[in-house]
Order: sequence, then structure tokens, then C-alpha cells
Amino acid sequence: MSALLALEDVHAAYGLSRVLFGISLEVNQGECVCLLGRNGVGKTTTMRSVMGLTPPSAGHVRFKSRDIAGWAPYRVARAGIGFVPEDRRIFAELSVWENLEVARRAAGRPGRWTIDAVIELFPVLGALRDRQGGFLSGGEQQMLTIARTLMGNPELLLLDEPSEGLAPLVVEMLLTRIGELKAQGLTILLAEQGIEFSLALADRVYVLEKGAVRFAGPATQLRSDRALLDQLLAL
Repeated sequence: MSALLALEDVHAAYGLSRVLFGISLEVNQGECVCLLGRNGVGKTTTMRSVMGLTPPSAGHVRFKSRDIAGWAPYRVARAGIGFVPEDRRIFAELSVWENLEVARRAAGRPGRWTIDAVIELFPVLGALRDRQGGFLSGGEQQMLTIARTLMGNPELLLLDEPSEGLAPLVVEMLLTRIGELKAQGLTILLAEQGIEFSLALADRVYVLEKGAVRFAGPATQLRSDRALLDQLLAL
């Protein structure tokens, strides 16, 4: 059976600055796969290459066996990939409810995720429904961004540094909620610096260094071998 998402020898650059040097990885249906690595190793660019925000200069991005490399981001989203960016990008002047309503109207795919369903996942959003996005805390904005992305009923969810800059209690809550999404069968590609957060969720891990894959293997291998983890991430 072919992978839900497969990157094959993907190269990418920003202008003359090359960032990815032959990234290859796979994400199977129902898996949570994590990209680990320090800042600047190419985790975000890998996500952006999938979404068409930084089109690959070479290589293939296959989603359900179809090469989507170079597709416009809206086509990628409509094909079934949802992206939660590191900088969240909510509509700061719209209320929580209006942010979700915009997403509902834009959703081009049927599925289980409605405004009621995402508020059941993140009950605090119901209590804050009339608050403008710009007045939410970082954790509340992250919840709203994930909820808004789910409204598109993606088959694959890309999460870029979801725990960055958040208080430990909020990180723990997000870990639980993302774990629930995984348990429901949603396929997830997660880019993270938070090692404990990542290894608690991941089935498999790719460690990136200087725009290339340095390690690929089961998360259990890194959970049980701290020396290897330290070596890979130079902690």
C-alpha cells in the first residue's frame, strides 16, 4: 500500500539560498510522523513545500500517489491537506466565532468537523466566541488556528511547531488534544523542537540537519536510546 504522503528527493530554496537538499520521507494513513531538528534545519520549509507555499525546485511531493509539487496552496488544501503554520495567522480583528465561520464558508470538503465539533474539542473557544482574535493568548490563538484548519476536514494535518512559546499547562493540553485527533484516525505530520512533546505523539521520526534527513526510524528507538537522541540533536 502506498503512503498517504511521500516526498521524493525534494530540493527547495528561497531565492539563491538553498534550504532543502534531497528530502525524502513518507507518512502512512493514520500515522503521526514527526520532523525533529534545531531551528533552521528545514522543518518549516519541508511543510511549505508540501503546501505549495515554497514550491520544490526539484523532486516530487505525492499525496495519495498524485504528484502535487508546485500546486497552488488552495488546490493542496482542497485536495485534503490542512496546514497549521508556526505564526498562526488568525484574523486578529474578527471574533473567534467569525474566524471559524470564515473557515466554514471556505471549506470545500464534507466531513465531521463543524463549528460545534471543534468547540467540543476546544471548549475554551466556546467561552471566548465573541472575543477578537488579537486579544487571545498565544495558547488560545493556537487552539483557534487548529480548529479553523480542521474545519476544512483534512485527511492530513501539518502542524508546524504547535508548542512553541506556550506555557507548560497549555502544551500539556495541546498534547492531549492532538493525541485525540490521532486516536480518531487523523494522519499528522508534526514539525517540532519540543522533544518530549514530539516523542509522546510520534509513531516515526525524521531528524533533519542542514536540509537533509540524518535519521529515520521508529519513535520508540529514540525514546529508549537517549544517547542516540542526544547525538542526533546535539543536546
